[in-house]
Amino acid sequence: EVPRVGPATGSVSVSVAPIRGTSGPVGWLIVARDVSSVRRLEALRRDFVANVSHELRTPMASIRAMAETLKDGALDDPSVADRFLGTIITEAERLTRISEDLLTLSDAESRPPERAEFSLTQLAELTIRRLEPQAQQSGITLTIQAPDDIRVWANRDQMEQVILNLVDNAVKYTPSGGTVTVSVTTENSNAVLTVTDTGIGILQEHLPRIFERFYRVDKARSRQSGGTGLGLSIVKNIVEAHGGRVEAQSEYNRGSVFRIEIPISPNRI
Repeated sequence: EVPRVGPATGSVSVSVAPIRGTSGPVGWLIVARDVSSVRRLEALRRDFVANVSHELRTPMASIRAMAETLKDGALDDPSVADRFLGTIITEAERLTRISEDLLTLSDAESRPPERAEFSLTQLAELTIRRLEPQAQQSGITLTIQAPDDIRVWANRDQMEQVILNLVDNAVKYTPSGGTVTVSVTTENSNAVLTVTDTGIGILQEHLPRIFERFYRVDKARSRQSGGTGLGLSIVKNIVEAHGGRVEAQSEYNRGSVFRIEIPISPNRI
């Protein structure tokens, strides 16, 4: 295997075999295959496995350390025992969230979505109602702008996950007194769902990578708020599996706008 030279770097696998005649070799058969995409996929797989290992190892190490401390006598101190057991429960819940998000991501990547017609407007309204208590507790105003009943041809459960991830993310990164607005409109033959917040925003240097698995702009804050680093990656995979697209715009300390487009119901075109 040799490196490929030219405008784009890559790898080429070269196989050489002699062509034999009655009196011996009469030539050579040379086969060259561009294996750049294979090597890139292998690198992505290695990075993914390394990230998963790290994300799982951290809470597991914390659980083990706390359990060993309790076993060594900390159970005799009620205040210490209560604090340590609380940490064990928190880290166990984090492991559960990571496992659930990994399964969701795997499902979105491994098979095409099972589709049906439903109201994206109604789904957005119901999802926002689920998140209203969380927003109110954080002092955030959560509103929806959806004047029309917009129907789509999609997987309802997966689209609910998309809305949950986007709105939950917006609420987590918007300070008290801020607003999160969800709008549902149409553009050409697509339904457009937009989540706009007045949160802390994202630096421009981070925007190209925010949909990568386990990529966190603020690692400490993400873990503290219970994030797994997979939420936006799940959004991207689900939306693209539906033939749609997702994009983000943000200005640091001014807020962010996340926009998804998916095909509307064929009966409404």
